[in-house]
Amino acid sequence: MTRGTLEVFELDAAGLQRHIDDLCRVLIDSVAEGAAISFMAPLATDVAARFWLTEVTAEMAAGRRRLFGASIEGRLVGTVQLIVGMPPNQPHRAEISKMIVHPDNRRQGIAKALMQAALEAAQKISKTLVTLDTRTGDVSEALYESVGFQKAGVIPGFAQDPDGKALHATTYMFKTIGDEQ
Repeated sequence: MTRGTLEVFELDAAGLQRHIDDLCRVLIDSVAEGAAISFMAPLATDVAARFWLTEVTAEMAAGRRRLFGASIEGRLVGTVQLIVGMPPNQPHRAEISKMIVHPDNRRQGIAKALMQAALEAAQKISKTLVTLDTRTGDVSEALYESVGFQKAGVIPGFAQDPDGKALHATTYMFKTIGDEQ
């Protein structure tokens, strides 16, 4: 199957607005498939839209968050956020948040391309440490390790699975970039 041309880009507020339907679809379908990204299933469209249009847009406008998208043939199929607004004692650090690829588009290199874009953006603004957390044992751990993240530790019983039936552990990971590598 030919998947089309992959394009990875940074979204501004207008881009978020333009892709809102796809952003909601990626988020809702990923949560329905069990993605541990802070939401519970079933995720309503209005809740997903409010997340993107209110929370993410406000953080972007304040300069605390950057949003990246991946599209195939013009349709957004994945996204990742880079949180750059850190406490005063952590100006060197950024955090990866909400790495999401639509279930129909996984295992095509999209997540890796998104991670590379976020890491390059972090380096361009002189961040030297990038952190993230992920459900322990999730396939995403291998993705993060493949782009150079190391495990820092595990917290048991950290969050509920999206179906609410069990608690899962969370693995914290980090990567040094730039001069610190």
